[in-house]
Amino acid sequence: MRLDQDFYLQDSVTVAKYLVGQLLVRMIQGVEVICRIVETEAYVGPEDKGSHAYRNKRTKRTEVIFAPGGKAYVYLIYGMYHCLNIVTNRKDKPETVLIRACEPLTGWEKIKKNRQIRSKKLVDYTNGPGKLCQALAIDMTFTGCDMIYGDLLFVKQDITREKIDVVADTRINIDYAQEYRNKLWRFYIMGNSYVSQQ
Repeated sequence: MRLDQDFYLQDSVTVAKYLVGQLLVRMIQGVEVICRIVETEAYVGPEDKGSHAYRNKRTKRTEVIFAPGGKAYVYLIYGMYHCLNIVTNRKDKPETVLIRACEPLTGWEKIKKNRQIRSKKLVDYTNGPGKLCQALAIDMTFTGCDMIYGDLLFVKQDITREKIDVVADTRINIDYAQEYRNKLWRFYIMGNSYVSQQ
């Protein structure tokens, strides 16, 4: 069962915590690739100095963040790595959740073809936001993608989720966010090897 818009209309911290353990589904050339989300980060704009929507700053790139929750927001870092975010909260309350890492469950053939790395460690395929986007062939064209009714990218509930332990920690690589860098807005599955940093 997919997560619906009522879920995504909640605040980003609530959504980020509950997304951990759920199933990210990506359809690639007719193949269903399913990954368990193991790490997320919440961005609570406009007050969050780590958010792209800090101070309600609206640009062509960030406009989708101001839409009602349930859309994808993809941006590029270091000029080469894509990062997948899910827009949350109501219209004009710009909040997002960054999907930091996931654990592949199906579709390994597609994932390995997309990544083409030398490492033989399976965790190296999706244990970071840029890695998982490359593995799932997610790029800037996915910005605005409807994750509630769309067919290419969405999240399904995992009925076994209650068996996991979710840890709250500080976010990563946002020293520029000043006092907001210490917010416990990163969530991950305790002990899961695919988490980028524990």
